Amino acid sequence: MVTIVGVRFKKAGKIYYFLPGNNELAINDGVIVETARGVEFGTVVIGPKDVFEDTLVMPVKPVIRKATPKDLRQIEKNAEREEKAFDICLEKIAKRKLPMKLINVEYTFDMNKIIFFFTADGRIDFRELVKDLASVFRTRIELRQVGVRDEAKVLNGIGACGRSLCCSTHLGDFTPVSIRMAKDQNLSLNPTKISGVCGRLMCCLNYEDDLYKKGGDLYVKTERPTSTYDSEPPGIGKEVVTDEGIGKVLKVNYHKHTVKVQLEAGRTIDLKWSDVALPDE
Repeated sequence: MVTIVGVRFKKAGKIYYFLPGNNELAINDGVIVETARGVEFGTVVIGPKDVFEDTLVMPVKPVIRKATPKDLRQIEKNAEREEKAFDICLEKIAKRKLPMKLINVEYTFDMNKIIFFFTADGRIDFRELVKDLASVFRTRIELRQVGVRDEAKVLNGIGACGRSLCCSTHLGDFTPVSIRMAKDQNLSLNPTKISGVCGRLMCCLNYEDDLYKKGGDLYVKTERPTSTYDSEPPGIGKEVVTDEGIGKVLKVNYHKHTVKVQLEAGRTIDLKWSDVALPDE
């Protein structure tokens, strides 16, 4: 077993694990750690806990120190420098007439590197831009192209639900989202209704996906007569018997436990799936 702490470097960023060492750490403590980018400031979001060593991606680096008031002042200064660097980079991009959109600028804590995040429709030759920036900042320069979802995560905004974007508030990683999820949930396939501000399918389609999966773990078969539907719905296209006659299942609502049935006469009705039965063999 090994003791680790989980650290985030951004509000809704990915969690990375470090060894606390001799530092007494708790959730919300600021820490200084060494990462692949250099020395960085992060916040503890998972307190010290023991885990099996084989569950970690080795090597796990130790926390350098708990953040001091001096470190916090350094963070504030870096934030001011990032704002100035953003404006300077915008000027350089305009001067070079490059088809790119600057999204964010980040200094590493030790100021050994400055990273410029941008979006673009294709590949950009920014070698001359790097030279321009290096002559101004005289430190290591990195330009990193990101996708539209990453852009939304950085800029934030208001979703169709009226709340701040999930990716900016609590989603540490982007999970795959498919049009099949919208179909399973009987949602409109109108792109404007199932797409987020980034133009991609909304991440929240993933939240209830398991609920709507036919035969998913949420619907466990129980002891029941084979001719009725209690805990498991009939499949779409299945012929069923209702109080109003025989019909065919058009839609299944896994959330409300209802089915839409088209009767032989052509009329459609909504019923609890426990109120329909298999036709006699």
